[in-house]
Amino acid sequence: MRSLIGSHDLLLVTLDTLRYDVAAELAAAGRTPRLARALPGGRWERRHSPASFTYAAHHAFFAGFLPTPAEPGRHERLYAARFPGSETAGSDTWVFDAPDLPTALADVGYHTLCLGGVGFFNRRSPLGAVLPGLFAEAHWEPEFGVTSPTCLDAQLDRLAEVLPRVPDGRPLFTFLNVAALHQPNRHYLPGAEADDLASHAAALEYVDGRIDRLFALVTGRGRPVFTIICADHGTAYGEDGHTGHRIGHDVVWTVPYAHFILRPGDW
Repeated sequence: MRSLIGSHDLLLVTLDTLRYDVAAELAAAGRTPRLARALPGGRWERRHSPASFTYAAHHAFFAGFLPTPAEPGRHERLYAARFPGSETAGSDTWVFDAPDLPTALADVGYHTLCLGGVGFFNRRSPLGAVLPGLFAEAHWEPEFGVTSPTCLDAQLDRLAEVLPRVPDGRPLFTFLNVAALHQPNRHYLPGAEADDLASHAAALEYVDGRIDRLFALVTGRGRPVFTIICADHGTAYGEDGHTGHRIGHDVVWTVPYAHFILRPGDW
């Protein structure tokens, strides 16, 4: 990633609460064709999140601790805040002298843009202002949140509105937190009375239907876009008696991950 800083725009998408097993199953079954088109080999990588809920996971992500490959070994990180004793920053790691990625990118000329989704980005409390406060420009509306069946549509409408205001020659870091997968998600499955794996899957199909528009928007500036898409954590739907997340269960810790480069004209 180090060689791409400055020449590429950056996009980080967190599909909040998306389970790896659901993401992998839908990709294999052809139910998320637009995402599969972008994923290397058409498949999600199985990784482990550094945290079990949104706030903690995003602090880790912004410091350089993205989900870790599930296979044993020392895995070089894409980017990292410099600190003594780090053993996972290698020759291709972009190491920065700032506490977080948005600040570091701003320091080298990027405009930093946040489109929040779940409540930790809503700025309705001091806690909800911490993560969006890292960015030069941050947006959140109730229509972006977990109760809105058209949350990603609303976020993309806002993205289409603000992108033209970013100077053409200035590199851009766009962060998008997608709330659709988070409970409640029963509204994506007609007739569903409760959230379950089927409604979780239906929410991912909703997201997949909007991915082409997202990619077209971010590549519309005419610059290549280094893209990371992952979940911040998963969630339980009754496994071993658990419901929700912020617990130490495999369905929470195991998340889908991918990174790749989007090029103008491909979308």
